Amino acid sequence: MSETPMNLKDDVKAVMEDLRAKGVKYCIGAYVDIHGAQKGKVVPLDHLPHMAGGSELYTGYALDGLGQEPNEDEFASVPDLKRFIQLPWEPKIAWAPADISFKGEPYPLSTRIVLQNVMAEAAKMGFGFNLGVECEIFLLKKETDGTMSIPDPDDKLVKPCYDVRGFLSNFAWVDRMAETINDLGWDLYSFDHEDANGQFEFDFAYADALTTADRVTFFRLMAKQYAGDLGLIATMMPKPFANRTGNGAHFNMSLSDIETGANLFARDPADDPRGLGLSDVGYHFIAGIIRHGRALCAAFAPTVNSYKRLTRRGAMATFSWAPVFNSYGSNNRTNSIRVPMGGGRCESRNADGAANPYLAAALALAAGLEGVREKLDPGAPNEDNLYELSEAERARRGIEFLPQTLAEAVDAFAADPLVEKTLGKALRDEFVRYKREEWAEYHATISQWETDRYSHMF
Repeated sequence: MSETPMNLKDDVKAVMEDLRAKGVKYCIGAYVDIHGAQKGKVVPLDHLPHMAGGSELYTGYALDGLGQEPNEDEFASVPDLKRFIQLPWEPKIAWAPADISFKGEPYPLSTRIVLQNVMAEAAKMGFGFNLGVECEIFLLKKETDGTMSIPDPDDKLVKPCYDVRGFLSNFAWVDRMAETINDLGWDLYSFDHEDANGQFEFDFAYADALTTADRVTFFRLMAKQYAGDLGLIATMMPKPFANRTGNGAHFNMSLSDIETGANLFARDPADDPRGLGLSDVGYHFIAGIIRHGRALCAAFAPTVNSYKRLTRRGAMATFSWAPVFNSYGSNNRTNSIRVPMGGGRCESRNADGAANPYLAAALALAAGLEGVREKLDPGAPNEDNLYELSEAERARRGIEFLPQTLAEAVDAFAADPLVEKTLGKALRDEFVRYKREEWAEYHATISQWETDRYSHMF
């Protein structure tokens, strides 16, 4: 059994005393696999010092994207002692995000560690990285035939966005979510019935990127628990219904001064020649995101289903609001990168609810930092409806389409040198392998659409 290093003993003791006083009996150190799905073991509180010293071992071959073969040594999970959360629905258990350790060293295929590494690079340049994620989520009911439906039969407006009655009909779940977010100190500042039937959005304050990624990871766990308590299912699946809008997870990003915390993207719109209220550093950052936009799309939108959302219209009666162009502009939602009203940040809108927040944030920051280092220029902002722009005009402006399928996105991801530089070859290769297998499995599946269309045609 591993022992806790001397320099950790005081920290562990203080955490144990605090958790014990709150009635905690067990601890979870939860790390994520390549998809962002949580994994971990549970130990009695008295064994927290051992867990902090790396006692809890895992066979990496049993998990997705962690790069191990059956003959390799196990890795350990090490909880972040500063970030324990007592589960609101089961106060006997405390949860903490964990990093993966291998033979006493940070494991390079841990996406949480990758994010910390890129944030350390930013810090050397004098930057902090702030991130806010808009959490969109469906609350659904599973029918006996396995299909999903909207729990409230009256939630069927053609345009249900901001619908007050639809919001109130699901108040039991919404209220529990909102109350917990505030009790956790995340500062929920807005929540509503979103653009699709059965869909909701929760917006809480931005923080440093690691804190936000941890919170999004916990948010998913909490939302599913509270929905399950009501006999329902909460999902951040990108596109549960072909004829309704999907779940985005828009990444709102800015750099700060590492010493003062001042927002380095902020600028008075009156002093900005482009009028968006963004500093030169902000524009350079956006240019880096655009340079690597097609590759980043694989991390922002990492599933087959993601590309059912990234479409101008699809099976919907109106425009989808989802970005399909590798472009930027002001408060214009047809760009993949939007500078919201007032400036001071940029929003990557192709990120969806399936993204591993650690992986996506690490790559976005790496791309943005490259833009800052090289003082890249993103060009003029696009202010018109890009959905309706002619192909000739888009070509004239140099606006590329984002990938249209997971296969196309993964090819761009695999070909971009920044990805390997940021993630390392092993993690890059794992992501490419798993996502190409996902694409192949999807195409080997016979869908109901195919059966309905072709079984009587031929």
